[in-house]
Amino acid sequence: MKPFLKWAGGKRWLFTAEFIDSLPKFERLIEPFLGGGAAFFAIEPKKAVLSDVNPELINLYRWIRDEPEKFCAELKSYQHKHSKDFYYQIRAKKFTPNLDGAVRTLYLNRTCWNGLYRLNKSGKFNVPIGTKLIVYSENDDFIEASRLLSLVELRVSDFENTLKEAQSGDLVFLDPPYTVKHNNNGFVKYNESIFSWEDQERLAKCIQVATNNGAHVILTNADHPSVRALYDGFGAITSVARNSVISGKSSGRTKTTEILLRA
Repeated sequence: MKPFLKWAGGKRWLFTAEFIDSLPKFERLIEPFLGGGAAFFAIEPKKAVLSDVNPELINLYRWIRDEPEKFCAELKSYQHKHSKDFYYQIRAKKFTPNLDGAVRTLYLNRTCWNGLYRLNKSGKFNVPIGTKLIVYSENDDFIEASRLLSLVELRVSDFENTLKEAQSGDLVFLDPPYTVKHNNNGFVKYNESIFSWEDQERLAKCIQVATNNGAHVILTNADHPSVRALYDGFGAITSVARNSVISGKSSGRTKTTEILLRA
């Protein structure tokens, strides 16, 4: 199933049929940096733990899981109201962990600039309006998304707490925010304040524990010598190419590479 969120740095492009066929056998998927849920929706596992530190994201997933019809009806009403004034009115509202908050999250995601999620120092969403006009599409299938999500555990959690549970029979997919400059893609400036180098080191230690406990791990990260050194000896590391699309300038939308670790 196609994810309903467009998430900056998301991995839809990675999950081709060939890549999915290459995955090891597993009983449970663990995705600690949920974002747009690229791995989950591509694989459609029967059992999963999906977590993220962002409470707005988890609130959105929970409402689509539990009340897809109510969510859909409310999102449709936003389509009719969408305008520049309405966008900034909704953006100015404080997030609330309820249906309104869930619809607000997806509305802003679909109508802001490049689907970027960014908060200012005061914790307020500050991404300007984008050019997309579609808030609700007939291709949206929230009923199917609800069915898939009914099989999983959703939680607001730091990655370390989720990874502590990884064991034999689990496949862990990790797509952390990138915090080092690589290939001159510039994406680091959106992430360096929310995922530090110390977090990268902490993540590496957690992966080591998870693999020692028998879990399969797949990690994507910045293709940079410091990151490669961090995972030296962990497993097989390869470079994968993608198009960088987050930049507002055409010069920033170039071919770049990321590392793919299989352990």
